[in-house]
Amino acid sequence: MSHNPLKPGQLAGKTAFVTGSSRGIGADTVGFFAEAGARVAINYRDKAVRAEKVAAGIRENGGDAIVVGADLTDYDTIASLRHTLETEFGQLDILVLNASGGMEAGKGEDYAMRLNRDAQVNLLTTLRPLLHEGSRVVFVTSHQAHFIRTVDTMPEYLPVALSKRAGEDALRELIPGLEADGIGFVVVSADMIEGTVTATLLDRANPGTIESRKQAVGKLYNVEEFAAEIARAAVEPVPADNTRLVGDVGYFTN
Repeated sequence: MSHNPLKPGQLAGKTAFVTGSSRGIGADTVGFFAEAGARVAINYRDKAVRAEKVAAGIRENGGDAIVVGADLTDYDTIASLRHTLETEFGQLDILVLNASGGMEAGKGEDYAMRLNRDAQVNLLTTLRPLLHEGSRVVFVTSHQAHFIRTVDTMPEYLPVALSKRAGEDALRELIPGLEADGIGFVVVSADMIEGTVTATLLDRANPGTIESRKQAVGKLYNVEEFAAEIARAAVEPVPADNTRLVGDVGYFTN
Protein backbone atom coordinates (compact mmCIF):
# COMPACT_ATOMS: atom_id res chain seq x y z
CA MET A 1 0.00 0.00 0.00
CA SER A 2 1.21 3.48 -0.81
CA HIS A 3 0.15 7.10 -0.22
CA ASN A 4 -0.68 6.63 3.45
CA PRO A 5 -1.93 10.02 4.69
CA LEU A 6 -0.91 9.14 8.25
CA LYS A 7 2.61 9.49 9.57
CA PRO A 8 4.63 6.49 10.81
CA GLY A 9 3.95 6.07 14.51
CA GLN A 10 1.07 8.57 14.50
CA LEU A 11 -1.28 5.94 15.93
CA ALA A 12 1.24 4.10 18.11
CA GLY A 13 -0.53 2.71 21.15
CA LYS A 14 -3.96 3.22 19.58
CA THR A 15 -6.57 0.63 18.62
CA ALA A 16 -8.88 0.65 15.59
CA PHE A 17 -11.81 -1.44 14.41
CA VAL A 18 -13.09 -1.12 10.84
CA THR A 19 -16.24 -2.98 9.81
CA GLY A 20 -16.22 -4.66 6.42
CA SER A 21 -12.44 -4.57 6.26
CA SER A 22 -11.60 -7.86 4.56
CA ARG A 23 -11.49 -6.14 1.16
CA GLY A 24 -11.82 -2.87 -0.69
CA ILE A 25 -12.14 0.43 1.13
CA GLY A 26 -12.21 -1.16 4.56
CA ALA A 27 -9.08 -3.22 3.94
CA ASP A 28 -7.12 -0.20 2.72
CA THR A 29 -8.35 1.91 5.64
CA VAL A 30 -7.36 -0.64 8.26
CA GLY A 31 -4.02 -1.01 6.48
CA PHE A 32 -3.36 2.73 6.77
CA PHE A 33 -4.11 2.60 10.50
CA ALA A 34 -1.79 -0.37 11.00
CA GLU A 35 1.04 1.30 9.07
CA ALA A 36 0.66 4.29 11.40
CA GLY A 37 1.17 2.01 14.40
CA ALA A 38 -2.36 1.14 15.53
CA ARG A 39 -3.44 -2.31 16.69
CA VAL A 40 -6.26 -3.14 14.31
CA ALA A 41 -9.22 -5.49 14.15
CA ILE A 42 -10.24 -6.71 10.71
CA ASN A 43 -13.91 -7.57 10.29
CA TYR A 44 -15.53 -9.97 7.84
CA ARG A 45 -18.97 -11.50 7.47
CA ASP A 46 -18.34 -14.64 5.40
CA LYS A 47 -14.84 -14.54 3.93
CA ALA A 48 -12.54 -15.54 6.79
CA VAL A 49 -9.71 -16.53 4.45
CA ARG A 50 -9.76 -13.14 2.78
CA ALA A 51 -9.67 -11.37 6.15
CA GLU A 52 -6.80 -13.52 7.35
CA LYS A 53 -4.88 -12.60 4.20
CA VAL A 54 -5.30 -8.89 5.00
CA ALA A 55 -4.13 -9.53 8.56
CA ALA A 56 -1.15 -11.56 7.37
CA GLY A 57 -0.07 -8.72 5.08
CA ILE A 58 -0.22 -6.28 7.98
CA ARG A 59 1.80 -8.56 10.23
CA GLU A 60 4.41 -9.15 7.53
CA ASN A 61 4.93 -5.39 7.47
CA GLY A 62 5.44 -5.30 11.22
CA GLY A 63 1.87 -4.39 12.16
CA ASP A 64 -0.45 -5.85 14.77
CA ALA A 65 -3.80 -7.22 13.59
CA ILE A 66 -6.55 -9.54 14.77
CA VAL A 67 -9.46 -10.92 12.74
CA VAL A 68 -13.04 -10.79 14.02
CA GLY A 69 -15.93 -12.36 12.15
CA ALA A 70 -19.33 -10.76 12.63
CA ASP A 71 -22.58 -10.34 10.73
CA LEU A 72 -23.62 -6.85 11.79
CA THR A 73 -27.31 -7.77 11.57
CA ASP A 74 -26.85 -10.62 14.09
CA TYR A 75 -27.04 -8.88 17.46
CA ASP A 76 -25.89 -11.94 19.44
CA THR A 77 -22.75 -11.96 17.33
CA ILE A 78 -22.21 -8.26 18.00
CA ALA A 79 -22.39 -8.86 21.75
CA SER A 80 -19.68 -11.50 21.33
CA LEU A 81 -17.68 -9.08 19.17
CA ARG A 82 -17.70 -6.52 21.97
CA HIS A 83 -16.32 -9.12 24.37
CA THR A 84 -13.53 -10.01 21.93
CA LEU A 85 -12.53 -6.39 21.36
CA GLU A 86 -12.62 -5.66 25.08
CA THR A 87 -10.47 -8.70 25.82
CA GLU A 88 -7.96 -8.01 23.04
CA PHE A 89 -7.84 -4.20 23.09
CA GLY A 90 -9.30 -3.07 26.40
CA GLN A 91 -10.63 0.09 24.81
CA LEU A 92 -11.25 1.42 21.31
CA ASP A 93 -9.71 4.61 19.95
CA ILE A 94 -11.08 4.49 16.39
CA LEU A 95 -14.32 2.91 15.16
CA VAL A 96 -15.03 3.08 11.43
CA LEU A 97 -18.56 2.09 10.37
CA ASN A 98 -17.70 1.12 6.82
CA ALA A 99 -19.69 -2.06 6.12
CA SER A 100 -22.90 -1.59 4.15
CA GLY A 101 -25.01 -3.34 1.56
CA GLY A 102 -28.54 -3.76 0.30
CA MET A 103 -28.15 -4.84 -3.31
CA GLU A 104 -27.58 -8.50 -2.45
CA ALA A 105 -30.17 -11.00 -3.69
CA GLY A 106 -32.22 -13.15 -1.33
CA LYS A 107 -31.75 -11.06 1.82
CA GLY A 108 -35.31 -9.81 2.16
CA GLU A 109 -36.94 -6.47 1.38
CA ASP A 110 -35.95 -4.95 4.72
CA TYR A 111 -32.30 -6.04 4.60
CA ALA A 112 -30.91 -2.68 3.48
CA MET A 113 -32.59 -0.87 6.38
CA ARG A 114 -31.62 -3.57 8.88
CA LEU A 115 -27.97 -3.36 7.83
CA ASN A 116 -27.48 0.30 6.98
CA ARG A 117 -29.54 1.81 9.80
CA ASP A 118 -30.45 -0.62 12.57
CA ALA A 119 -27.19 -2.56 12.66
CA GLN A 120 -25.07 0.60 12.58
CA VAL A 121 -26.86 2.07 15.58
CA ASN A 122 -26.76 -1.23 17.45
CA LEU A 123 -23.04 -1.66 16.81
CA LEU A 124 -22.16 1.82 18.02
CA THR A 125 -24.40 1.43 21.06
CA THR A 126 -22.91 -1.97 21.88
CA LEU A 127 -19.31 -0.81 21.52
CA ARG A 128 -19.98 2.53 23.22
CA PRO A 129 -18.50 1.39 26.59
CA LEU A 130 -15.15 0.75 24.86
CA LEU A 131 -14.97 4.32 23.55
CA HIS A 132 -13.48 7.07 25.69
CA GLU A 133 -12.54 10.74 25.67
CA GLY A 134 -10.49 11.27 22.52
CA SER A 135 -12.00 8.33 20.60
CA ARG A 136 -13.29 8.88 17.08
CA VAL A 137 -16.25 7.33 15.25
CA VAL A 138 -16.40 7.57 11.44
CA PHE A 139 -19.48 6.66 9.40
CA VAL A 140 -18.83 5.98 5.72
CA THR A 141 -21.51 6.84 3.19
CA SER A 142 -22.04 8.04 -0.39
CA HIS A 143 -23.16 11.31 -1.92
CA GLN A 144 -26.04 9.38 -3.51
CA ALA A 145 -27.24 8.55 0.02
CA HIS A 146 -26.23 11.75 1.81
CA PHE A 147 -28.07 13.93 -0.73
CA ILE A 148 -30.93 11.52 -1.48
CA ARG A 149 -33.58 13.94 -0.17
CA THR A 150 -32.73 16.51 -2.85
CA VAL A 151 -31.13 14.53 -5.70
CA ASP A 152 -32.51 11.34 -7.24
CA THR A 153 -30.34 8.29 -7.67
CA MET A 154 -30.45 5.13 -9.78
CA PRO A 155 -33.46 2.87 -9.05
CA GLU A 156 -31.19 -0.08 -8.27
CA TYR A 157 -29.41 1.94 -5.60
CA LEU A 158 -32.45 3.64 -4.08
CA PRO A 159 -33.01 1.13 -1.21
CA VAL A 160 -29.34 1.48 -0.26
CA ALA A 161 -29.39 5.27 -0.50
CA LEU A 162 -32.54 5.63 1.59
CA SER A 163 -31.33 3.20 4.25
CA LYS A 164 -27.86 4.71 4.49
CA ARG A 165 -29.36 8.19 4.86
CA ALA A 166 -31.65 6.78 7.56
CA GLY A 167 -28.59 5.29 9.24
CA GLU A 168 -26.74 8.59 9.06
CA ASP A 169 -29.71 10.40 10.59
CA ALA A 170 -30.05 7.87 13.41
CA LEU A 171 -26.34 8.04 14.20
CA ARG A 172 -26.37 11.84 14.17
CA GLU A 173 -28.96 11.74 16.95
CA LEU A 174 -26.26 10.17 19.13
CA ILE A 175 -23.73 12.97 18.52
CA PRO A 176 -24.65 15.14 21.54
CA GLY A 177 -24.10 12.24 23.92
CA LEU A 178 -20.84 11.28 22.27
CA GLU A 179 -19.52 14.83 22.25
CA ALA A 180 -20.43 15.25 25.92
CA ASP A 181 -17.96 12.46 26.63
CA GLY A 182 -15.28 13.84 24.32
CA ILE A 183 -15.90 11.36 21.50
CA GLY A 184 -15.73 12.75 17.97
CA PHE A 185 -18.13 11.69 15.20
CA VAL A 186 -17.59 12.31 11.49
CA VAL A 187 -19.61 11.36 8.41
CA VAL A 188 -17.40 10.80 5.35
CA SER A 189 -19.17 10.87 2.00
CA ALA A 190 -18.03 10.52 -1.60
CA ASP A 191 -19.47 9.90 -5.05
CA MET A 192 -19.27 6.43 -6.61
CA ILE A 193 -15.93 4.79 -5.87
CA GLU A 194 -14.26 3.00 -8.74
CA GLY A 195 -13.37 -0.59 -7.97
CA THR A 196 -16.00 -1.27 -5.30
CA VAL A 197 -18.60 -4.03 -5.44
CA THR A 198 -21.43 -1.49 -5.46
CA ALA A 199 -20.02 0.43 -8.42
CA THR A 200 -19.49 -2.83 -10.30
CA LEU A 201 -23.06 -3.98 -9.66
CA LEU A 202 -24.50 -0.63 -10.73
CA ASP A 203 -22.42 -0.61 -13.89
CA ARG A 204 -23.51 -4.15 -14.63
CA ALA A 205 -27.17 -3.21 -14.21
CA ASN A 206 -26.72 -0.05 -16.28
CA PRO A 207 -23.69 -0.38 -18.57
CA GLY A 208 -21.82 2.90 -18.81
CA THR A 209 -22.86 4.12 -15.35
CA ILE A 210 -19.30 4.68 -14.15
CA GLU A 211 -18.27 6.49 -17.31
CA SER A 212 -21.33 8.73 -17.18
CA ARG A 213 -20.58 9.61 -13.55
CA LYS A 214 -17.06 10.61 -14.55
CA GLN A 215 -18.44 12.89 -17.24
CA ALA A 216 -20.91 14.41 -14.78
CA VAL A 217 -18.50 15.10 -11.91
CA GLY A 218 -15.06 15.10 -13.56
CA LYS A 219 -13.38 12.63 -11.23
CA LEU A 220 -14.27 9.53 -9.27
CA TYR A 221 -12.06 8.50 -6.38
CA ASN A 222 -10.63 4.99 -6.38
CA VAL A 223 -10.63 2.64 -3.38
CA GLU A 224 -7.23 3.69 -2.04
CA GLU A 225 -7.93 7.41 -2.44
CA PHE A 226 -11.21 7.21 -0.56
CA ALA A 227 -9.67 5.04 2.16
CA ALA A 228 -7.07 7.77 2.65
CA GLU A 229 -9.86 10.30 3.23
CA ILE A 230 -11.44 8.03 5.82
CA ALA A 231 -8.10 7.66 7.57
CA ARG A 232 -7.73 11.44 7.67
CA ALA A 233 -11.24 11.79 9.10
CA ALA A 234 -10.18 9.54 11.97
CA VAL A 235 -7.38 11.86 13.09
CA GLU A 236 -8.06 15.38 11.84
CA PRO A 237 -10.26 17.87 13.75
CA VAL A 238 -13.98 17.13 13.55
CA PRO A 239 -15.70 19.53 11.09
CA ALA A 240 -18.24 21.91 12.59
CA ASP A 241 -21.09 20.06 10.86
CA ASN A 242 -19.56 16.61 11.54
CA THR A 243 -19.40 16.05 7.77
CA ARG A 244 -16.45 15.47 5.44
CA LEU A 245 -17.55 15.67 1.81
CA VAL A 246 -14.96 14.16 -0.49
CA GLY A 247 -14.51 15.54 -4.00
CA ASP A 248 -16.69 17.94 -5.98
CA VAL A 249 -20.32 18.03 -4.79
CA GLY A 250 -21.53 20.56 -7.36
CA TYR A 251 -23.63 17.90 -9.10
CA PHE A 252 -25.60 17.43 -5.87
CA THR A 253 -25.80 21.00 -4.62
CA ASN A 254 -26.27 23.15 -7.75
